[in-house]
Amino acid sequence: QVQLVESGGGSVQPGGSLRLSCAASGLTLDYDAVGWFRQAPGKEREGVACINNEIRFTFYDDPVKGRFTISRDNAKSTLYLQMNNLKVEDTGTYYCAVDKVGLACVAREYGYWGQGTQVTVSS
Repeated sequence: QVQLVESGGGSVQPGGSLRLSCAASGLTLDYDAVGWFRQAPGKEREGVACINNEIRFTFYDDPVKGRFTISRDNAKSTLYLQMNNLKVEDTGTYYCAVDKVGLACVAREYGYWGQGTQVTVSS
């Protein structure tokens, strides 16, 4: 059974940093597409950063480029999202997701999801 568990969310002031983690069990991250998605209240879930090593695909949403870094530790079956210089508009629930294919960083491409972790950026 696939299980994804996120951690690391919290409340920070603008300019602060957080590191999200996503521990996976029941599958390996070696060949799967992995990604982080954000959902703000009243909005659709959108892709923030995704990796697909199978097709050598790495994606960052434009607003987070240069501030967020997605990485994976296959030995630990853990996915990370380092978020620096956080802005108010980064606020939302962050979900990690995994899929065998995942050709694009969009929610419909991913079949396995974590429960989400809340990130709040406010002064």
